[in-house]
Amino acid sequence: MKSLVTGGAGFIGSHLVDALVAAGDQVVVLDDLSTGRRENLAQVADVIEFIEGDVADRATVDRAVAGCDRVFHQAAVASVPATVERPVATHHVNLGGALMVLEAARAAGVKRVVFASSAAVYGDTGAEACVETAAPNPQSPYAVEKLAAETYMRVWADLYGLPTASLRYFNVFGPRQDPSSPYSGVISIFVDRLRRGLVPTIFGDGEQTRDFVFVADVVRANLAAGALDAPAGLVCNIGRGETTTLKQLYGHLAALLGGPPAPHFGPARAGDIRDSKARVDRAFEALGWRAQVPVADGLRALVEAVQGT
Repeated sequence: MKSLVTGGAGFIGSHLVDALVAAGDQVVVLDDLSTGRRENLAQVADVIEFIEGDVADRATVDRAVAGCDRVFHQAAVASVPATVERPVATHHVNLGGALMVLEAARAAGVKRVVFASSAAVYGDTGAEACVETAAPNPQSPYAVEKLAAETYMRVWADLYGLPTASLRYFNVFGPRQDPSSPYSGVISIFVDRLRRGLVPTIFGDGEQTRDFVFVADVVRANLAAGALDAPAGLVCNIGRGETTTLKQLYGHLAALLGGPPAPHFGPARAGDIRDSKARVDRAFEALGWRAQVPVADGLRALVEAVQGT
């Protein structure tokens, strides 16, 4: 099996590359290194093909996808604030890149495309868990881009017979998230600041909730969706189906790292969702997938990884 991972030098993508290599795949990585890092692939650098380039450039994507059986499309500007500030530029990557991947995959006879979508497509549902049959309510350019790309995935499956799957990631965390990146998740930022003896800032009152899911579980979901018998045009949530407030999250990390009992608080950010929780029935029914790593265990593993223990 030969697989292409776009964004494969990034946080989630590099973990997926590791798993594909371990499974015996030939792996091609396409990444422009705007946020990805070559060092994330150091352990597999001698057995993969790495192409540095723009996922929205057709010639580059054609080169990357040549001979591949499946494509895992992870590349994106994965930041709500960035899309609020630069919607045209992020549209080029997040939507233009998805369309370019689909067209290149169709031309190359790829058997399946697995797309990294986002829970952001739901908007703010309050305390109600997000279910795939609910009407989307995007509240940022990022969410609009992901939803539009999902629609392309479904239409290319229906119209051209290209099997696709869109995985709506909730809040993914784990090793290799870059805390210096403006696109980094809240957990890696908290860990970095606490390790440096600084007090993290929570934007808002800290009672907002997130469904945190460990990166190893997200990789397992991608591998399941990449199986050739998975339903074409599938859309499903990838989360734990549980919520943690940002205050609770801070408390866990402060206990692990010896930080102060309370964070700083700042104003809520434009485009941020108040509450987010996944219904995960469809992922189990369609893929046989459930998250296996409890949040507390994942946080402990992350802290151990960054401390080198």
